[in-house]
Amino acid sequence: MMAERLPSDDAPVTARKGSWLRTAKAVAWSFFGIRRRADYAKDVDQLNPIHVVIAGLIGAALFVLLLVLLVRWVISSGVAT
Repeated sequence: MMAERLPSDDAPVTARKGSWLRTAKAVAWSFFGIRRRADYAKDVDQLNPIHVVIAGLIGAALFVLLLVLLVRWVISSGVAT
């Protein structure tokens, strides 16, 4: 039995039109490691992989920046002495 093909199956993955907000939300949930399988499957079908990589890099940079700022604040407040 042959699986039914969707019209979007022939389009390249970079032609997907997922929104940046949806991509950012998917990456944020992935950072926490809590994602339902159905939502993950929907994201794989709809989100542009290039957008996901860019959002992941931005998210990682923001996370590192937040950690650096937190450490600088703790050190300057005298709590870490």
